Amino acid sequence: MLSDSEVKELELLCKENRRNIIDMVYSAQSGHIGGSLSACEILTVLYHKCMKHVIDWKNSPDFEKRDRFVLSKGHVSPLLYSVMSQVGYFDKNELKTFRKLGTRLQGHPTAFLPGVEIATGSLGQGLSFACGIAMSLKLDKNPAKVYVLLGDGEMQEGNVWEAIMQAPHRNLNNLIAIIDRNHLQIDGDTEKVMALGNIGEKLSAFGWDIMEIDGHNIRAIYEAIETAKKSDKPTAIVANTIKGKGVSFMENNPGWHGTAPKEQDYLLAKSELAD
Repeated sequence: MLSDSEVKELELLCKENRRNIIDMVYSAQSGHIGGSLSACEILTVLYHKCMKHVIDWKNSPDFEKRDRFVLSKGHVSPLLYSVMSQVGYFDKNELKTFRKLGTRLQGHPTAFLPGVEIATGSLGQGLSFACGIAMSLKLDKNPAKVYVLLGDGEMQEGNVWEAIMQAPHRNLNNLIAIIDRNHLQIDGDTEKVMALGNIGEKLSAFGWDIMEIDGHNIRAIYEAIETAKKSDKPTAIVANTIKGKGVSFMENNPGWHGTAPKEQDYLLAKSELAD
């Protein structure tokens, strides 16, 4: 269980991540803000409190024992990079190079950057990648866990549901999927584009353990992940979130899915996220 001081520290880290997201996308005038903001608590808790990291990918004797993370919703790379910089994968100053020529911080993450397991961004493929990694770990009797973050919009892809069938069939109890259920995608409301309905009930019918939580509640996220680690089935955590969370005029606004702010919006967003 997290202490009050740990929760407070994570809240401050989330605010820093939100400021970094706004800074990176504004500086590049390109990138995805809405979904990065909605998943902020999820990745902050996961990276700071739940995952086993290996920062030195070249020299660590514990390299194979590291937990694996797959960002299936690869367009929310600003959030991933910000969190990775916080835990020490690279210096925070490198965030200024986001989407710039020659950068390691591409618009969608690539394995050029140590800490990124696999290139993602073509939506719907991340869960299949994660299943493959989880299968190989089990064959090697490696106790590491595999985490994958999916967007709810990408769950309209057929490939996702093939992977959903595969995971229980292969007894992948080392696989933990977290679904950023913010109900919005680039074209608007997910239920109007292609209704997903009750995702938890559907995955449960396929043989997954299911938990549904408030995706902005730090304690709930931590407890769900720690519970999932002990499951004898693949686990899906349905995290109910708000797209654009933390910036009032971006919240629940699909127009901020992949739009870079101009100066006035940038300054207003930064003022709302000030300490």
